[in-house]
Amino acid sequence: MLRFAGFGLDQQRGELRGPDGVAIKLRPKTFEMLRLFATSGGRVLSKQELMEAVWPNVHVGEDNLFQCIRELRGALGDERRQLIKLASGGGYLLTAEVEAEAEVTAEAEAPPFAQAVDARPAAPAEGVPLQARSHRSIFAFSRRAMVAAVAVTGVIAGLAVAAPVLKPDLLFRRTPPRIAVMPIVDASNDSRGPAMAEEVTGRLTDGFAKIQNISVVAPRSPALAGVESTSARAASPDYEIRGELQHSDQSWTLRARMIKTATGEVQSVVAASANADEADAQLAQSRLVAGAGHVLARRLNEMLEPSASSPSSRGQSAGGDRVAVEQALASINQTTRERFGAAQTMLQKALTDDPDNVDLAVALASLQMRGIQMVWFSPEEAVTVEAKANATLERALRAKPNSIPVLEAYCRFLSATNHFVESLVTCAKALSFDPWNGSALYLIGLGQIYLGRFDDALTTFRQADRYDTPPASRWTWLLGAGMANVLMGRDEEALPWLQRSIAITPATGRSHLLLAAAYQRLGRFEEAKAAIAEGLRLRPGTTRLNVSPPMKNASPVNIAAWERVVQAEVDAGLPEQ
Repeated sequence: MLRFAGFGLDQQRGELRGPDGVAIKLRPKTFEMLRLFATSGGRVLSKQELMEAVWPNVHVGEDNLFQCIRELRGALGDERRQLIKLASGGGYLLTAEVEAEAEVTAEAEAPPFAQAVDARPAAPAEGVPLQARSHRSIFAFSRRAMVAAVAVTGVIAGLAVAAPVLKPDLLFRRTPPRIAVMPIVDASNDSRGPAMAEEVTGRLTDGFAKIQNISVVAPRSPALAGVESTSARAASPDYEIRGELQHSDQSWTLRARMIKTATGEVQSVVAASANADEADAQLAQSRLVAGAGHVLARRLNEMLEPSASSPSSRGQSAGGDRVAVEQALASINQTTRERFGAAQTMLQKALTDDPDNVDLAVALASLQMRGIQMVWFSPEEAVTVEAKANATLERALRAKPNSIPVLEAYCRFLSATNHFVESLVTCAKALSFDPWNGSALYLIGLGQIYLGRFDDALTTFRQADRYDTPPASRWTWLLGAGMANVLMGRDEEALPWLQRSIAITPATGRSHLLLAAAYQRLGRFEEAKAAIAEGLRLRPGTTRLNVSPPMKNASPVNIAAWERVVQAEVDAGLPEQ
């Protein structure tokens, strides 16, 4: 037990306890960061050191670090930032003096009910004389035990009353679902196959270990297959991820499935492919793992966050709802004005038939946020749509706080309404349930751009490109990477990103306008004029006055960079007004 500023850090139980002894809930990564601070001897820990220690062998942006720091300050009541201080030159330190305290007494190890029944003094721990402990501490334990017994009795009585109306799994589930990633089978007939399969297994395991509401366990040994002991059953997973790696002349293919261990029922099947000629083997591995992991993580999230629509509608229209939502998501990710209008009409009709369906309402809100971002609503319509979407998403978050689609939609809402810091936190939570979520990474990168952190944004967009999931969103992070490069004045580097984005989704207009700015500053004036003409064809009425995105809450760095880009667009032929 480490003690500082009235708090206790129980390293054995992984708990932070307040001055009153009550446990304060922390996420595992946040707890690990606090443990590092408490054991650093008052030393300044650099951002890089913290990220490498808390997220070993995983590339993460500074947003993850900042979120943990914010959570720690909130848990410690450190609003004035005096306990965890930002050091000059970067890095952080814990300013409080830390003392180590061993909890080794027999009383501390005894179950509370045993103490309540048998209040006789326990034998002292080795090397600790009994008289060194006060009578007050001995009897305090008994009083706490009795209070705990009374409290537990009340809880049991309450559960007995509530049992008829609560689901059994809500009453008795004590641990999160356990997932085991079984070794990927090499069926490639390629000399690289065994190493590739082993690496994919490790990366897939690491990815699932990041998911917040599950636990990853080691696969059961074949030697335990016939063992029916309590410990063996406790260690067995609820779900297993199994897969085979295949190879052809053109590609590696990972075929994976999630199986419910108790019944053998297949919950989800997915196939992911990567270019076999890819010179970067790690890129191929990332895309195989992300392609499979993204689908399996969303299916797992769907099972843990069931539909919150009305019971009658769930039975009648689940298939139709899924089709409507999937088509709407495709329209969000590959946007044209025509597809947008068709998807909006389809979702509105589905909601008319099933007005209590949370999934449909969230899909509509997310689609309409894309419409606001693309300026496809009039200013008056946008205000009304924004207010309705906000109310819809707040209700959805209360009903399904850990749902990936709900978190994605709320993150998109916060981004579209220029609440960039809040959007970073919400998108990070979406990633905690699907670490391979390219849509969430794109929105994080967009927030970083508006906050003037262009290098961080480019790193985020590149990570999304390495995962390439979902493929339908690919044009967004390609556009984001091109945008980040243009804003930093790296016009040559921006060209391939923007060209790839346009090749996938040519009808947005914004990509063409950014491409024109890059061409203009590179002296390729004819190409700049052609790009401006295409951008104006796709976005008629665009002028200097309305070409840049809304700058509410944007950093001065971002505003100044956009002004330079807009001037280049004007030089290439964008009308002044």
